[in-house]
Amino acid sequence: MIYFDTSYLVRLYYQDPGAGEVRALAASDHVACAALGQAEMMAAFHRKLREGAIKPAAYAALAGQVEAHIQAGAFHWLGQDQEILSRIRRVYRNLPASVFLRGADAIHLGTAAEAGFRIVYSNDAHLLDAARRFGIEGRDVI
Repeated sequence: MIYFDTSYLVRLYYQDPGAGEVRALAASDHVACAALGQAEMMAAFHRKLREGAIKPAAYAALAGQVEAHIQAGAFHWLGQDQEILSRIRRVYRNLPASVFLRGADAIHLGTAAEAGFRIVYSNDAHLLDAARRFGIEGRDVI
């Protein structure tokens, strides 16, 4: 099983740069993500609708496809518990001021680390940089 953050989940459905590489990687194994990724993914698609990058009919089709895949079990969604949140607090407590780590990225990294993943796939430079603070490797195939 491989861990994708939201930036990679979006590329499974939308032709952002690097989508081909991400889709090829996804085809090689089962994809896991923090449950938060569902909300973040839909927010990203809605942003594309709001900004005019996709039309309402395409947005509706995209949302339907995502829902169908979720219902079919295409992803392994990982919940967050107190151990994950405790790990995130510890990382923040020891995090140098120079490291930029958003809360949602910390949830991805803490969730992946607590679930035993050694690698998180993303193209988010801040998440990739912070991954080692959670004892895991951040990797970008794009």
